Amino acid sequence: MISRRFLAAAALAALATTAFAQTMTAPMTPDIPAAFDATRPEADYIRREVMIPMRDGKKMFAVIVMRKGTQDAPILLTRTPYNAGKATSRNPSQKIEEILPVSDAEFVNDGYIRVYEDVRGRNRSEGDYVMVRPLRGPLNDTPVDHATDAYDTIDWLVKNVPESNGRVAVTGSSYGGFTTLMATVDPHPALKAVVPMSPMADGWIGDDWFHNGAFRQASYDYLTGQMASKDDGGPVSSGTGDQYALWLKAGSAGDYVKAYGLDAFPVARKLQEHPAYDDYWKGQAVDKALAARPFTVPMMLVVGQWDQEDSYGAPAVYRALKPKDPDGRLHLVIGPWRHSGVNYDGTTLGPLRFTGDTALQFRRDVMKPFLDQYVKTNAPRAVTPPVLTYDSGAKRWQPTAAIFDTKLTPLYLQTGASLGWDKAAKGGHDDYVSDPAKPVPFVARPVHWDQADVWKPWLVSDQRHADGRPDVLTYVTPPLTKAVHILGQPMVDLHAATSGTDSDWVVKLIDVYPEELTSDPKLAGYQLGIGMEIFRGRYVDGFDKPRPLKPGKVENYRFLLPAVNHSFMPGHRIMVQIQSSWFPLYDRNPQSYVKNIFFAKPGDYRKATQSIFTGGAAASAVLLPIVD
Repeated sequence: MISRRFLAAAALAALATTAFAQTMTAPMTPDIPAAFDATRPEADYIRREVMIPMRDGKKMFAVIVMRKGTQDAPILLTRTPYNAGKATSRNPSQKIEEILPVSDAEFVNDGYIRVYEDVRGRNRSEGDYVMVRPLRGPLNDTPVDHATDAYDTIDWLVKNVPESNGRVAVTGSSYGGFTTLMATVDPHPALKAVVPMSPMADGWIGDDWFHNGAFRQASYDYLTGQMASKDDGGPVSSGTGDQYALWLKAGSAGDYVKAYGLDAFPVARKLQEHPAYDDYWKGQAVDKALAARPFTVPMMLVVGQWDQEDSYGAPAVYRALKPKDPDGRLHLVIGPWRHSGVNYDGTTLGPLRFTGDTALQFRRDVMKPFLDQYVKTNAPRAVTPPVLTYDSGAKRWQPTAAIFDTKLTPLYLQTGASLGWDKAAKGGHDDYVSDPAKPVPFVARPVHWDQADVWKPWLVSDQRHADGRPDVLTYVTPPLTKAVHILGQPMVDLHAATSGTDSDWVVKLIDVYPEELTSDPKLAGYQLGIGMEIFRGRYVDGFDKPRPLKPGKVENYRFLLPAVNHSFMPGHRIMVQIQSSWFPLYDRNPQSYVKNIFFAKPGDYRKATQSIFTGGAAASAVLLPIVD
């Protein structure tokens, strides 16, 4: 006979089996959950994803991150086209320092609330994306721009983030630097300070798209990477070989656009339709827009001395706003960095080594105290110099009261490949033949600008790859017996003629290291670019007044090199190189005048004899801001 105890146990087992079967996941249950939160209860941070309404009804996606327990906290906002979601989930971690960029650590560890927002039309934000959307006005007939979107974002944040103290600072680099500047146009009352880093201010004169009229062909990879869809894309699918050979084979920039279907991008068409500095470009120039408005928000402009993308913007905005700053709320910082290098490790750049992590030093000791005084509750007043720069020769930070007031001292080009402080009484000239079929590369071949270790430090690459070419003129001083310290913005004063009807002029100011250097052997004989720039000859009368050059006529070309702080040390030599192409970074000048170089035909590209004049009434020089 079966016992009652056995029957009861069997019944319980049957019930348990039935219950287990009822809770099993069916084989065809979809495997993507309706929602998943990677932030676990043990995480040391809070991460919120929100959609912030704008005045036109569109919503912007933003991510709010703070350490748990944060209260009475300032907000540090960045508005970016580079994916707010990724910026706030960089690593799969439960630690706040790991999910955010390294540059955020000092802030979130001291009670800041960090916010990243996708700009209009990018990634998870609604609306239409327009590259560096202009302010409302002649170029923008909609009711919104980056100024209104920043205002509406700040308004929502201070009303809907209970941990906030109601004060906001804005920062960002590159495009984020541009949106930071735009936030100061008709600013929200809660916006108390901004730190624009490497801001795009004028895409024609000296930032991303052109430099002094010469088109930067690497721009096309940026377009496909940002605008092939709302999400993140990649470079042009043009192959992985030597880009020098690729671009030479393609022909003009317009031929390249056509070959790879890039005319599908409206911005690519806009670039081609506006080759000169017309109202399209003038109407987008942020330095001009800010100069026409009151200066009300304390600002610290930041740029790298070797910024390979946006070297122009920060100094230009500083120049525009300085006359409006009687109270000392405007600051400029130039560090020994590449583009956006301030946000990463600043110990080295290419072969150069500095005194520790210069980027961390700046963020911790300069940027954060500057912001603290405006946005933290009861923070002490910071002692911030008007200008802070890093002497890349002496390797030290240097606070100064001003930077662009130094008298410029000419260093003259002299016949015989030399440089001197005295102008030769007798005039002469040095000649070279520029052949568009054999342009001078901007880095040693093979060219792979899509590789980070090529592109990011290219401005500190060794210029010996160009020295000695028959189409490059080199002028150099004897070894220095004492240091020559420059602080400010050198200027090119070039007297030149061409046998063609158009020409580009590339001028490079170079620090030549001693041939023997046991302290750092890899720099022995190194030719380090200190300031290098290009100028398209057709704009000699003005950027909005292109014209053909008259063959053989001596013209005077004056243009600025990037802002620098550098000591040429004893035993080093100062060098100037001059050439007429910088390829394939900049499009080739046909050297015969055509209305629009984007559409130059093969027959338009012609050799030209270039003459650089020295001494006498046409004494070419590089004007240096020398300080004691």
